Amino acid sequence: MLSRLLKRSSSIWITLYRRTMSQATNGSTDGKPETSQTCPDFSFGSSLSLESIRKVQEEFSKERNWDQYHSPRNILLAMIAEVGEVSECFQWKGEVKEGLPDWTLEEKTHLGEELSDVLIYLVRLADRCRIDLPSAVLRKVELNKQKYPASRVYGKSDKYTAYTNTE
Repeated sequence: MLSRLLKRSSSIWITLYRRTMSQATNGSTDGKPETSQTCPDFSFGSSLSLESIRKVQEEFSKERNWDQYHSPRNILLAMIAEVGEVSECFQWKGEVKEGLPDWTLEEKTHLGEELSDVLIYLVRLADRCRIDLPSAVLRKVELNKQKYPASRVYGKSDKYTAYTNTE
């Protein structure tokens, strides 16, 4: 059943990714969108959950007998290496606009692959540390709401220490 889910999820991902990339490039043949278009609202195009990703990666690792190498430390170091690969995608590009309008389809695809590697390792790290990542994210958002109340920080980028001790 899981392998059917994986195949189905994979084909859904590919279809949605191609559709997203086609829309992002406005059907242009060079893989770049028209520069006059503004960046439309964005949302993820899949209902794939972090739990689904966790299960997929768990099965992937078990099929290869890699659990023995997946200590939290090793996963963290691998994730950091992948973050470095994400940064290489942006290196020497100067300021990059939202939606990556000046990037080719190939560059966007490569970035998506590198971001996926980071997410896979992040989810795997949470799994191996037994951290319920979705719950931790919701808790952290609530803590950030307290630390950065909208009424005090709206339109500001200061660190919370710049205003927490003032009334």
